[in-house]
Amino acid sequence: MSEGRKAIGDLSYGVYIVTATDGERHNGQIVTTAFQVTSTPPQVAVCINKETFTHGLIMKTKKFGLSVLEKDVPMLFIGPWGFKSGRNIDKFQDVNYKTGDTGVRLVTDHTLSVMEVKVNSVQDVGTHDIFIGEIVNSEVIKDGEILTYEYYQKEKKGKAPKTAPTYKG
Repeated sequence: MSEGRKAIGDLSYGVYIVTATDGERHNGQIVTTAFQVTSTPPQVAVCINKETFTHGLIMKTKKFGLSVLEKDVPMLFIGPWGFKSGRNIDKFQDVNYKTGDTGVRLVTDHTLSVMEVKVNSVQDVGTHDIFIGEIVNSEVIKDGEILTYEYYQKEKKGKAPKTAPTYKG
């Protein structure tokens, strides 16, 4: 591994679920790249692989939901969100969620807080797009510790799918 690849591995990430809705089609996926961009207005950004079903929904509707996962989330809960396509399964089938004001479903199981975001900018970064948008609604579901990507990898022995920006091959 080059020094650059090792150094970039020192960056800190969380583990989140990004959701999107287009009428009757709903999907979501695990992301590790979500961050605050500004405080006034409150804006966040997420990085999504262009091949995913969620990406297409966000591109069409220009909105998404963001659920901040708790540290104690079971690996079986993460599996469908990170390693299965919403083109083939209904990821919301056995999950508690609420429908936000924008119509986007927000996962509430194993979640500390949720946000609804209206996209105002898309930055093409090759295999992924960065969606930047204003938080139009948010709610704290419960107190707790967030699931970091480091904890997910080291303690939970989690892996990254090939479509993740943090995939190491």
